Amino acid sequence: MSSALLVAALLFAQSPAPASESQPAAPRDVGALLEPIRAKHDVPALVGAIVSRGTLEAAGACGVRERGSAAAVTLEDRFHLGSCTKAMTATLCAILVEQQKLAWDSNLGQAFGDDVPRQAPAWKQVQLQHLLCNRGGTPANLDADGLWGRLFHSPKPPAQQRFDLARGVLAREPEFAPGEKYLYSNAGFALAGAMAERAAKRDFEELMQRELFVPLGMNSAGFGPPGSGKSLDQPRGHSASGAAIPWGPGSDNPAAIAPAGRVHANIGDWAKFIALHLDAQNGRARLLSAESFAKLHTPAEGPGERYAMGWVQAERAWAGGTVLTHSGSNTMWYCVAWLAPKKDFAVLACTNQGGSAAQKACDDVAGALIEQHAGQSK
Repeated sequence: MSSALLVAALLFAQSPAPASESQPAAPRDVGALLEPIRAKHDVPALVGAIVSRGTLEAAGACGVRERGSAAAVTLEDRFHLGSCTKAMTATLCAILVEQQKLAWDSNLGQAFGDDVPRQAPAWKQVQLQHLLCNRGGTPANLDADGLWGRLFHSPKPPAQQRFDLARGVLAREPEFAPGEKYLYSNAGFALAGAMAERAAKRDFEELMQRELFVPLGMNSAGFGPPGSGKSLDQPRGHSASGAAIPWGPGSDNPAAIAPAGRVHANIGDWAKFIALHLDAQNGRARLLSAESFAKLHTPAEGPGERYAMGWVQAERAWAGGTVLTHSGSNTMWYCVAWLAPKKDFAVLACTNQGGSAAQKACDDVAGALIEQHAGQSK
């Protein structure tokens, strides 16, 4: 048993085991399964994991923190999760709904009121639940009037950046009436995060730590590019061409859209979040009520993608039916999660590179882990 895998098993445990029980079994090491996939697609590093019945069944890491370096990645290394942050933001909002600080039908007019005097009247009909299902009429990008460029170079604190984003978006008419269409929108999740912080009177990043990361024991979770930038203490992101991206302002999206895709964590801590949602699908709801999880996992009605609150719903034979899935990338990292509720397991994969090769590598990892889990189950 490697020390890294033993640490992963201990860190994954949600609560101390009773004295009569032994320490958690170490997850199976799948690093050797990942290495041929990493080499095939020529990505710097890969990490992957299997979550089964609330436990970390398997985990593995291979490759290096930066292309050309000798610094090997480990299971404790933090990877950027991109848009897989969206399910976390939705979960935080559900927590605040249960605390009666927010409501699913809270609208943007109520949230921002006179603080955004140029708000187009139609936004008063857009509810929190519309934003979290990508059906709120928010734009697919933030280029209009140069807003994205201003946010990207803004020196302001994150909460103020999100307020600037809100003022820029709400001054224009929605793309469509709420619920009418599906349009994938980082801006919608950024506004949902801003609604959360205004309702709870705490910055979004603090709320996530307090209400989600700490209760789940996600000690490695944070925001922005992982590491300090002073040394190669964490993996670096890489462009689609494979070039390492220096740590700094250009190594992630602006803090304004943190609720849409700026969380980083090690694979074991991300697995804890995935286990939370998988458990809820199998009668083991915690942190939230079963009713709240059902709300989070149910796609909104209407044409377009079967998108729930941070999850795409699809059907897969290997899962015995419905799956929940999502991928994430800030163009310098890539990750994907697949949850198979009926079979009570999930697979996760991350790499520190963006682009099509990264996507294919993570898809291949997910497929290999699904096959291995099926073989172990037999």
